[in-house]
Amino acid sequence: MLAKVFSAAVWGVDAFAVEVEVNATHGKVVTVVVGLPDTAVKESRDRVITAVNNSAFKYPFGRVTFNLAPADVKKEGPSFDLPMALGILAASEQIHPRNLDHYWVVGELALTGEIRPVKGALAIALSARKHRKKGLILPAANAPEAAVVAGLDVYPVRHLREVAEFIAGLKEIPPLRVDPNEILGEFDAIEHDFADVKGQEHVKRAIEVAVAGGHNILMIGPPGSGKSMLAKRIPGICPPLTLDEALETTKVHSVAGLLSAEQAMITRRPFRSPHHTISDAGLIGGTANPSPGEVSLAHHGVLFLDELPEFRRSALEVLRQPLEDGTVTISRAAGSMTFPAQFMLVAAMNPSPGSGGFGDAERGRASATAIRRYLNKISGPLLDRIDIHVEVPAVKHETLLRPHAAETSAAIRVRTVKARQVQHERFASKRKVRCNAQMSAKDLKTFVPLDADGEGLLRMALSELNLSARAYDRILKVSRTIADLAGAEKVDATHLSEAIQYRTLDRQVWG
Repeated sequence: MLAKVFSAAVWGVDAFAVEVEVNATHGKVVTVVVGLPDTAVKESRDRVITAVNNSAFKYPFGRVTFNLAPADVKKEGPSFDLPMALGILAASEQIHPRNLDHYWVVGELALTGEIRPVKGALAIALSARKHRKKGLILPAANAPEAAVVAGLDVYPVRHLREVAEFIAGLKEIPPLRVDPNEILGEFDAIEHDFADVKGQEHVKRAIEVAVAGGHNILMIGPPGSGKSMLAKRIPGICPPLTLDEALETTKVHSVAGLLSAEQAMITRRPFRSPHHTISDAGLIGGTANPSPGEVSLAHHGVLFLDELPEFRRSALEVLRQPLEDGTVTISRAAGSMTFPAQFMLVAAMNPSPGSGGFGDAERGRASATAIRRYLNKISGPLLDRIDIHVEVPAVKHETLLRPHAAETSAAIRVRTVKARQVQHERFASKRKVRCNAQMSAKDLKTFVPLDADGEGLLRMALSELNLSARAYDRILKVSRTIADLAGAEKVDATHLSEAIQYRTLDRQVWG
C-alpha cells in the first residue's frame, strides 16, 4: 500500500515542503530511501525499523521504498524519522491515514520510539502556516519555539506511539499556545552596567551615539584601557527587540541549533564575540553544508571583534558585503544561500603591535615599519564602513582611585530607545530602513538637509581630512543620530562637528 506524509526541510534560514511517500509491498526484504538523501537521512531507515518495532508496532516484511520529494533537492538531517515511521504505519494499515494530510510532521526518533528535537522548528512553522496547514506535529522540546507563530496549531509529542494514537483519533493532544508579546515583555536584569566603568566619558558618549543610530564603531587604545569592558556593556543600552526582529533572530539561532531546550524565542539582542583565530567560514558562514556564521548569529545584535588586526585579512574583507547590504550570500556546490546579517559592528584594536599607545615613547617599542604593517591589516574600504572611530586612552590612576557616580546603563538606554522611536516614526513608510545607519544616499538628501553653515563646515572637513565619499555619508548619518539624541528636528553645525570628530582618528592613525 502507498501512503504519504507531509514534512519539511530547512534550506538556509527558510523551510520548504517535503512529501514523504512510503510504499510497502511483498517481495525481497529490503528498505530503500530515494530522493537525494544525505548520510543522516539514509541512516533513518535503521532508526525507523527499530523504533517501530520497539513501539509495539510491526515493521512490514517485504520491500519498503521511501521517496522524499522534490527529488532534486538534497535532504539533510534526522528530522524525517518521524514522518517516515508514520508513513510505514499508514502503508501497512496499522493506522488510518485519513488525517495525515492536515499536518506537517518532523522529528528525530530514538531507538525506543522517543522523539528528539530537531533544528529549524521556527522556520518550519512559518512555512507550514504559509502553506495553510492545519497544524504542525513536532518534538515537545521544539514546541515552544514553533508555537510563537500565530495562526498555526502546534502539537508537542514525545513518543511515536503517542503520535500514532493521535492520528488514529484515539488520543487528544491539545495544541500549545504561546504569547510572543508576553515573552518579549520579560526583561532580564542588566548584567554589565556602564556605571561600573570609571572615566572614558567621551567613549561612552560615542557608544551611546552608535547604539542610538545602529552605527558601527571602532575603539583604538592600549591594552587595559577598557575597550572590552565597554563593549560588553553595549547590549545593556540597546533598544529591546521588536516581535519581527525577535522572530528573525530566533529563526537564525534555531537553524544553527543554538536554542536551549524549551526556549521559545530570543528575547535579547545577541552579542557575539568570536576569537581572532576564527576561520572565514566560521565568521561568514559556510562549510560543505552552508550554515549561519557569526555575522548571521549576530543578526539584530552586536558583533564584537576584539584585536581587529589579528583577524585574517580575508575574513575582514568578506565583512564588507554584510556591513553594506545586511545579508551574506554563500555559494557552494549544493547551491547558493543568503543569510541575514544586519548587525552593529563593534571593533577594538591597539594602535601598534606592541602594548603601545599614541605617544612617541609607546610607539618606540615597535619600529615604524612594524606599526605600518600592523595598521595596514585594516583596509580603507573596511574603515569607511565603520561610522565612528574613537580613541580609548589609558585610564589615569587618580581616576581609578577617585570615588565616582557614573551614569547607569538604564539611564542611557532611555535616551537610545527614545532616539530609535524617533527613527521608527521617520522611516515608517520605508520597509528596509529601521535606523539612521541604514539610510541610503537618497534618504540622506530627504532627512539630513544642511544649511549654508553646515555645508561650509562639512566641505572644509572633507578637504582637510581627505575623507572619501562613503565617509561623507557616514558623517551625515551620525550627525542625524546626534540630532535625534538632542531632540532636534534639523541637523546643525554643532551636530556635524561632533560627527566629524568621530572620523578624524582614523586619519591620525592611518595617515
